[in-house]
Amino acid sequence: MKKHIHVRVVSPITTIGFRHDASLKSLESPGLVVSGSQISKGPGSIESEYENAMAVPDTVSLIVAAERDGVDAVVIDCMGDPGLRPAREAVTIPVLGPCQTAMHMAAMLSHKFSVLTVMARLIPQFENAAVLAGLGSRIASVRSLEIPVLQLEQDLAATQAALVDEAQKAVERDGAHAVIFGCTGLMGCAAALKQGLLERGIDIPVIDPIPTAVNIAAALVRSDLTHSARSYPLPPIKPMPGYDMPDLHASEAKAAE
Repeated sequence: MKKHIHVRVVSPITTIGFRHDASLKSLESPGLVVSGSQISKGPGSIESEYENAMAVPDTVSLIVAAERDGVDAVVIDCMGDPGLRPAREAVTIPVLGPCQTAMHMAAMLSHKFSVLTVMARLIPQFENAAVLAGLGSRIASVRSLEIPVLQLEQDLAATQAALVDEAQKAVERDGAHAVIFGCTGLMGCAAALKQGLLERGIDIPVIDPIPTAVNIAAALVRSDLTHSARSYPLPPIKPMPGYDMPDLHASEAKAAE
C-alpha cells in the first residue's frame, strides 16, 4: 500500500484566486498531500456546456502534466467534469470528476438525491449527467440558487441561507434523501447546510464534492485501482494542428528504445 499520496486538484477556469491554496491544504491528512493547478486558456467560470467545452484542452494538458510530475491522482475542480473522459484516455493515474463521484456516493448513501446548483440553465446538464452515470432513476431534482459562481462568496450568509431553503424544498417537495452541491465554489458550506437542515428537523447526507472526490481518489490509489484501459484506451497518433498538446505516446516510445 502506498504510504504517501499526492492528489492534484486541477481548476478548469482562469479566474485567479477562485481556489485558494489554504482550502486545498485543508483537505490534507497524514500521508495525503493536495496541490493545485489552474488553466491559463479557457473560461473565467463554467456555467454552460459551451464554457465546459472551452475548458477541456488546457484541463487535459494539465492532467497529463500532473501524471508526468509524479502525482498519484487528479480531481477536476468543476461539477461539469470538463475533460473527465478524454483525460482518462490520456493518463493512467485515477482522474475523478466531482459530479460523477458525488452522484455515485449519494446513490450509495440514499434512495434519491438532489443537486443544488448555481443557475437554472444548468439543470439539464445535471439531469443528463445522472443518466450518463446510470443514475437517472435516482435523481430527485436539480434546484438552483440563482447566484452566479463568481458571486457565491460575496455574501456567504445569503448563499448559505439559500442552500438551506432549496435543500428543504428538495426534501419536502421532491423526495430527496441526500443533497449534493452542484458547484465546487460551494466547497466548505456543507457544515452550515447540515446544521441549518437539522434545525428544521431534517437529517440527511450533505455531499461536498471536492473533499469527497479527493478522499475517494486517495482511496483508489491506496487500493491500487484506476480506470480501465479498455474503457479509456490511449488515443491514436494523428496530427492536431492548432493545439499545443503533449505527446501522449512519448512514454511508449521511450519504453521501446
